[in-house]
Amino acid sequence: MPPEGAPPRLIDSHAHIQGVEFSVDVADVVQRARAAGVEKIVVVGGAGELSSNDAAIAIAKSDPGLFATVGMHPHDAKDVSEDNLQRLQQLAAEPQVVAIGETGLDFYYDHSPRDVQKRLFARFIHMAGETNLPLIVHDRDAHAEIAELLRQEGGGALRGVIHCFTGDYAAAKTFLDLGFYLSFSGILTFKNADALRDAARNAPLDRILVETDSPYLAPVPKRGKRNEPAFVLHVAEMLAEVKKLSLETVAQATTTNAEKLFSI
Repeated sequence: MPPEGAPPRLIDSHAHIQGVEFSVDVADVVQRARAAGVEKIVVVGGAGELSSNDAAIAIAKSDPGLFATVGMHPHDAKDVSEDNLQRLQQLAAEPQVVAIGETGLDFYYDHSPRDVQKRLFARFIHMAGETNLPLIVHDRDAHAEIAELLRQEGGGALRGVIHCFTGDYAAAKTFLDLGFYLSFSGILTFKNADALRDAARNAPLDRILVETDSPYLAPVPKRGKRNEPAFVLHVAEMLAEVKKLSLETVAQATTTNAEKLFSI
């Protein structure tokens, strides 16, 4: 337990602090996170460029409380080559890497053709199995298709998390039944997120993580600002409110869950 009066221990399970948005003040961002009780940050690769994975590993090497993942976002599936996949397989062996992802399907923007997204997602599912690392899944308007691929390609042996979960409880139960965790972001605090709050209310506490998805999706009361890991405290506060639990209980559970999933 943290000392009396100190913020509760938290883990930001999904942040992109290796990006250009943090190029001039990332050390200050990490310091503010620590001051807010965020002891560990999972720095997620695969957003936009293959190089974001190298950058995630580099920043994880700079601080023992930072960890990296490797993958490619479904937006960029059309641009991922076989050489890229071989490079990611190599990077996955780095000691700072704790997961494969983010990967998944995005049928809202459709920046890459859906069949190409599915093929790449299947490859990353296999990579997670081969490396024995958990899978970080991006799901936008593709609940059923993601669940089907996890069943078909994962063989029921995968562990992982649906990051920035945005579905209702029916979708949540589908992923929970597959053994996956659900990670809630600042969207949980948004005014129009009643269905998401219902899902959070009903999801078991031992299967929930919290995240920022920095620099995106800043929670209330930070809307309109660049999101950063310190703000994950607001997500935990909302989660505690909807589940009618103390902040300390939620913080302890989500921290334990993240440490278990990512072996950190």
